[in-house]
Amino acid sequence: MFDKILIANRGEIALRVVRACREMGIASVAVHSTADSDAMHVRMADEAICIGPPSATQSYLSVPSIIAACEISGAQAIHPGYGFLSENAAFVQIVEDHEITFIGPSAEHIRLMGDKITAKDTMRKLGVPCVPGSDGGVPDVEAAKAIGTEFGYPVIVKATAGGGGRGMKLARSEAEMETAFRTARSEAKAAFGNDEVYIEKYLGNPRHIEIQVFGDGKGNAVHLGERDCSLQRRHQKVFEEAPGPAIDAETRARIGKVCADAVAEIGYSGAGTIEFLYEDGEFYFIEMNTRLQVEHPVTEAVFGVDLVREQIRIAAGHPLSFTQDDLQVNGHAIEVRINAEKLPNFAPSPGRITQYHAPGGLGVRMDSGLYDGYSIPPYYDSLIGKLIVHAQDRPAALARLHRALGELIVDGVDTTVPLFHALLEEPAVQKGDYSIHWLEKWLAENLG
Repeated sequence: MFDKILIANRGEIALRVVRACREMGIASVAVHSTADSDAMHVRMADEAICIGPPSATQSYLSVPSIIAACEISGAQAIHPGYGFLSENAAFVQIVEDHEITFIGPSAEHIRLMGDKITAKDTMRKLGVPCVPGSDGGVPDVEAAKAIGTEFGYPVIVKATAGGGGRGMKLARSEAEMETAFRTARSEAKAAFGNDEVYIEKYLGNPRHIEIQVFGDGKGNAVHLGERDCSLQRRHQKVFEEAPGPAIDAETRARIGKVCADAVAEIGYSGAGTIEFLYEDGEFYFIEMNTRLQVEHPVTEAVFGVDLVREQIRIAAGHPLSFTQDDLQVNGHAIEVRINAEKLPNFAPSPGRITQYHAPGGLGVRMDSGLYDGYSIPPYYDSLIGKLIVHAQDRPAALARLHRALGELIVDGVDTTVPLFHALLEEPAVQKGDYSIHWLEKWLAENLG
């Protein structure tokens, strides 16, 4: 086992890794920008090293600075969290070249799944169901129009190297294809330095279902059920739950086995998430995230496992600590993402926290780096906390979430807490009856 792990991230996820290390008796090293000198993960870690100014490019994305911090501290491994360098294959290769262990999959697997076209082709060959669409990158507008005609409109144009909704445009007809195609390519070039796009059939009313998988790198893998992440704004998840309201045990076992078998076949190591659109009882592969997800706590709650601990164990060469038969769903869990944003426009709301109180009680977990007097910097993502509840069933979990939201106090900045109070009053949310388009329509009608 490792003696010391460096955490190449910030905020609540860095604090999450610090806690796992502490429980495992492993020393933790926090890296931070000058803007994060007073952050909770910096205070809680055993060591802290400043790696640059506020700009993420000069700090959390600075590979030389992170490698230097490892060498200075003597850390044997790096946990990337999510975001930043967590899915950067070039970074992983450099880490490996410096004989430091990357707590996650290999550079090869990150490259394989980082390219959407290659990932889709790979998954199709492994028996994972995929959305109908182009076989590869689409070279020009005329080819795009031909594909749209072949599969039938509407279709969606997506960046090969995309993510987070960038480089993604809908074409409802041939007349809309030229603008959608050119806009998607332009956004993709600006965001990812790669303007290649591909085309998929647009599903009218799907849910977003993702399967948590875990491999040991030696050809063994398990799945830990699904999460329903259908409540989204601009392709960003805001409300996640496990198990999914629309998925029964038989369906879970079937798609879970397909996913576990696929990652076992390629020798995948560590945590991963295979994301699908789900409509009319059918799953359609979107992408695979080769890292820990923001919403991993709901899976931890219903299966009673520590996914970060397992990541560390696998990276250290240990076998999986559980089998598929050990993994049984227990109750229902929901996570809401608390952002420092001002409604109704969701404008960032950085600033000083004048009062903070985390909710508590049975089945309540608050993952956050907030504290009284903390100043939220304006340089990074607006996520400031995740409220997770667990109860015996979905109605009880919704009731617990309502209670916990009422206890949460975050004064000094605006947050998205009022959004969740409002959503919990909606019959569609209470019934779990919604698709990935529901929240956008609701926001337009209620906050527009």
